[in-house]
Amino acid sequence: MFLQHLDCSACGRQHQWSRLQNLCLSCQKPLLAIVDLTAVGRMLTRDNVAAREKSLWRYREVLPLPRDVEPISLGEGGTPLLHAQKFDDNIDLWIKDESLNPTQSFKARGMSVAVSMAKYLGATKLAIPSAGNAGGALAAYAARARLEAHIFMPRDTPRANIIECRELGAHVTLIDGLITDCAAEIARRKLSRPRTSRVA
Repeated sequence: MFLQHLDCSACGRQHQWSRLQNLCLSCQKPLLAIVDLTAVGRMLTRDNVAAREKSLWRYREVLPLPRDVEPISLGEGGTPLLHAQKFDDNIDLWIKDESLNPTQSFKARGMSVAVSMAKYLGATKLAIPSAGNAGGALAAYAARARLEAHIFMPRDTPRANIIECRELGAHVTLIDGLITDCAAEIARRKLSRPRTSRVA
């Protein structure tokens, strides 16, 4: 695996990748996966990538999951680039059609990686604030991984998104407020849990 460590996106503090976490311990900002791209470049070539299955996981060397661990996948990635009509002679526009992902949005890509790593690191319950596509993606990938999913959504989230999460087996909690209020509720509940619980 070419993952070296995690860096805080705000303060730069380094974190071990092998610990179940999603925010910086110092400033509570998102963490970035730091990969040894020089080593990856020695292994990953156009020819060997082209010969692989057309999915997100064809780029496994730059994704944070040990090579001997089976990813939690629903066939995400490999979506087509569609050539759009030119607006003028100076713009040649291509559109990536992410609606062909299993959960019909680009959120499937990140959730496949996040759920794969969370399961590998020992999480048994996953939670996310969402007003739509991220919640549906977590519900789908958690179901595939046989992990408990908790989706916190603003009460005015479109009904179709709420139903999607529930039909995929997730526990949906509706919150009066915005997605930031949903995130705050998750943080509050996480802090109130016993230390033996593993929640990502």
